[in-house]
Amino acid sequence: MDRYRVTYRLFAASQSDAEDFAQAIAVENTVEIPRDIVPAGYIEDVVLGRVEPVRPETDETWLATISYHIDASGAELPQLLNVIFGNASILKGVKLVGFDFNADVRARFPGARFGAAGLRALIGKPAGGFVCPVIKPQGSTSRALAELCYQTALAGADIIKEDHGLSNQPNAPFKERIPLCAEAVAKANAQRKANGDTTQAVYLPNIGGHANEVEDLAFFAKEHGAQGVLLIPGLFGLDTVQRLARNDAFGLPIMVHPSFSGPMYLSRDTGYSHGCYLGGLMRLAGADISVFPNYGGRFGFSKQECLEIVDACTSRTGIGPAILPSPGGGMNLERLGDMYQTYGDDCVYLLGGSLLRAGDRIGEAIRSMVGALNGPHA
Repeated sequence: MDRYRVTYRLFAASQSDAEDFAQAIAVENTVEIPRDIVPAGYIEDVVLGRVEPVRPETDETWLATISYHIDASGAELPQLLNVIFGNASILKGVKLVGFDFNADVRARFPGARFGAAGLRALIGKPAGGFVCPVIKPQGSTSRALAELCYQTALAGADIIKEDHGLSNQPNAPFKERIPLCAEAVAKANAQRKANGDTTQAVYLPNIGGHANEVEDLAFFAKEHGAQGVLLIPGLFGLDTVQRLARNDAFGLPIMVHPSFSGPMYLSRDTGYSHGCYLGGLMRLAGADISVFPNYGGRFGFSKQECLEIVDACTSRTGIGPAILPSPGGGMNLERLGDMYQTYGDDCVYLLGGSLLRAGDRIGEAIRSMVGALNGPHA
């Protein structure tokens, strides 16, 4: 009977304690009753989590693999998440560090609609890193933001991403801002095409509002010219991303932002590993691009943690097609070469505040960025 597997890092005093801890997690995440009264037969054999190898990792940590059956998870993402890390997530000394999803899970959760290859086709860019200016700051008018979209798109940017802080504030209301910005990008794309450019910029507005409005706002954005959206799973939940990703009537790329998610992975001995949350779970939810803080920026991620995220986004063993990692957070043009050496072509390179320093010469900054990320292919 095929089962999918989840690996946890357990903090324990001995092999015996780690094995007992793993058994407790297997019960906690599934039947949640004392082990000695778990009914024999189907519930014990199928529904109950099954502890597989528990291997020493360091003097104080062990890696425990627990397998689960799809019958415990059903067909909805919230329950799948509940099984793999529900009650266990509120136990001290357990961190989820790996997924090995089987065909049952993959059939129910196909992953990204576009992924890295689909976005290349949509943008018309067969090679090179993706240039992604961040449209900001909060407090700007809709027309000022639209002008920034126009200037960056005209200069050759691939993805025009709104800042995650732009929601529905009175100075740039969502339903006023989106048509203006989409029109500005469309105008720039038309000029690029007339000049012989075979690529196009895609505009991804941030979806804010209330949780029950997300889908309606996403469709509003599509109807008014946006080519995708930015969502914040930490605020609206992974299932919100998944529902939109699987909605054939919507059918546009989804970029996800890590705001409000830090407690999910920053602790040493609780939560998820960086790669599992910002890579594996985003793929599971159907995101096409996953934003994360780059090493050397203001958020303190290490290079190893960033590469772990990239591997989870791009690995052939992940759910669905490979997706695009997107490092940012305090980056600048001077670091672009180092970033390219680390991440290569299949990456969305974010620059926000540092681009704004260019002022009226922001187009030149974008062209420099395009040249740096396309140069190896010239």
